[in-house]
Amino acid sequence: MSEQHQKTIALIVAAGRGTRAGGALPKQWQPLAGRRVADWALKAFRNHPKVDESLLVVHPDDAQFYDSLDVKTVHGGATRDASVRAGLEALVGTGATHVLIHDVARATVPEHVIAGVIDALKTSKAAAPALAVSDALWRGEDAQVTGTQDRADLYRAQTPQGFDFETILAAHRSFDGQAADDVEVARAAGVNVTITEGDEANLKITTPGDFARAERILRGTMDIRLGNGFDVHAFEEGDHVVLCGVTIPHDKALKGHSDADVGMHAVTDAIYGALAEGDIGRHFPPSEMEWKDADSAIFLKHAVDLAASKGFTISNIDCTLICERPKIGPNAAKMISRMAELMGMDEDRVSIKATTSERLGFTGREEGIAALATATLVKS
Repeated sequence: MSEQHQKTIALIVAAGRGTRAGGALPKQWQPLAGRRVADWALKAFRNHPKVDESLLVVHPDDAQFYDSLDVKTVHGGATRDASVRAGLEALVGTGATHVLIHDVARATVPEHVIAGVIDALKTSKAAAPALAVSDALWRGEDAQVTGTQDRADLYRAQTPQGFDFETILAAHRSFDGQAADDVEVARAAGVNVTITEGDEANLKITTPGDFARAERILRGTMDIRLGNGFDVHAFEEGDHVVLCGVTIPHDKALKGHSDADVGMHAVTDAIYGALAEGDIGRHFPPSEMEWKDADSAIFLKHAVDLAASKGFTISNIDCTLICERPKIGPNAAKMISRMAELMGMDEDRVSIKATTSERLGFTGREEGIAALATATLVKS
């Protein structure tokens, strides 16, 4: 639990239609930096050490988008107020002591903004992040300036807005009308609201241009890793080779402690390299007879699982096999399919190709096969 005797739940409101953002889908389900807007908003709270659970308020027509999410959901209402109320009622009996109400369109909310609200709730019934207005303010009509507005003591409100659960539930149950946000609902019930530090990065996606701004923010904070792998195996007597998980008839075999799958070894080492975890030999020492003639899929799956345990998704793999024979082209599709299956990836993210060394060197003399691989990992 995030604090002793405290259970903090993030209530993420994602039932709106977001028509001003454009696009064929509601903005929360539109792509953003390789995911969807809602995915990023959920991730911010799921990864936060002071948040215990999340609840997503959704539109009943959007089941095709949220059914695959590993998160509790509840149907919202016709207005934002109604959606928040539905979410709060769904939390009754869950043991929630505090709730963070967040607009799904703020997909770039920084960790410290969330933490600031939670910390303020230790001494306050309500807290919300905001930024002091620093620009000059005008009043206008028909594209003409009609006056100015003093900016002193003015703030730009953000979310998440945090509350003592019972306090905000009672406030919503007694509220009549529509409110701009939950701070307005709380103040209507006589609740004092503490202002916490907001952040310019806590952007609310409202118009089409906001997607590009949000993408720049997210790309700037993403942890992207690149790893390289290189492996060589010599030929010996035999009648087949195993390359990238596919058995190919040949007049020789590859020599190695395991099944000598040079392509899979290079890919595995590329993943380990991106994680700064050494190579196959560190995890599966060739001195141990346990790995004699082992299926190299064991090594690859270990690397993939290790990446996942560290919070990384494998974005793409590129592997080049260097040999004169056997011919790789006729078997490349099978190799891609097998490697994608083992790594749990789409086939269009796995590249396997071949080249020769123009009869130069050990590969040119057909003494063995070399493989070079690159792996891109992205923090999930």
